[in-house]
Amino acid sequence: MMKKMLSAVLVLAMVLSFAGCAGGKKEDAKEDQPSSDGNYEIAIVPKDTVNDWFQCIAQGGEKFGKEKGCTVYMKGGSSADASLQIEVIEDIIASGVDAICVVPNDIDALESVLKKAQDAGIVVVTHEASTQQNTEYDLEAFDNAEFGATIMDSLASQMGEEGQYCVMVGSLTNGSHNEWADGGIARQEEAYPNMELVGDRIEIKDNSETAYEKAKEMLKTYPDLKGFFGTATQCVPGVARAIEELGLVGKVSLCGMCMPSSAGEYIERGTIENIVAWDPYEVGYAMSSLAYNILSGEEIKEGIDLGAKGYESMTIINDKVMIGSGFLEINKDNLSEYKF
Repeated sequence: MMKKMLSAVLVLAMVLSFAGCAGGKKEDAKEDQPSSDGNYEIAIVPKDTVNDWFQCIAQGGEKFGKEKGCTVYMKGGSSADASLQIEVIEDIIASGVDAICVVPNDIDALESVLKKAQDAGIVVVTHEASTQQNTEYDLEAFDNAEFGATIMDSLASQMGEEGQYCVMVGSLTNGSHNEWADGGIARQEEAYPNMELVGDRIEIKDNSETAYEKAKEMLKTYPDLKGFFGTATQCVPGVARAIEELGLVGKVSLCGMCMPSSAGEYIERGTIENIVAWDPYEVGYAMSSLAYNILSGEEIKEGIDLGAKGYESMTIINDKVMIGSGFLEINKDNLSEYKF
């Protein structure tokens, strides 16, 4: 693999690097790249392997691998747990991959193992981890503060811009989820003074059943609660189920990040008005593309096209964070357009 040969062929690689990910022919890659026929091995490490969202990310990565003639696969734990994720990454490092694409459960907890990967010559790309230090680049689908503000604007509209609301996150250590929450709360404080945040951030561990139980608890604790702000994919189906069972449709509002396949039935029934999202297939493709570009010696610069929808012209901030334009707002009118 390339990482095992890097020190010996560094000068040669710089001379022979080519635009493999930006449209170069696969047969050229086989002639010019110092890896074995350009067949890089790229491992995608999700928060867990049971969430449909991450299955879609894996499929996007696999699609990229087939197109470029490299090996892309997903390996992860059965639950959204940082210690499991670290174990998986340790195994992947030992297996000798060329790149790891990670969606961290806990940014701080992963710093040490990601540094170990980099020290071993493995390219590291992260997603939803804008403060991660031990990564070549963190890939974000959009500006996180703006995303959170958009969720709040929708929730506020549904609530008549007044009343109590609460915030749910996948985990208290998830970087992006908490940045969206920060952005949403900031928008509420600035634009909707008659709304009131109640309770602490509710951690659901990316589990819809937990979201369902926590929603019922919050509605019992705060009988005047009028809204839920959700950041994890499993918030919306869990909370929407609780709203329906408690007969609160039209009385309690909900907006958050979710997959159309999970939220569609609730949108169709009118339990919720809309969701916000980005396409996980495109994420998997874009992460793999970025890792491939780095491995093949491509210049990583402002405006780089990663070949995925919403990632055609990337903005780079703080040298490591790459921001795309993959933001989606999905409601009853456009629900049928999205297949994830």
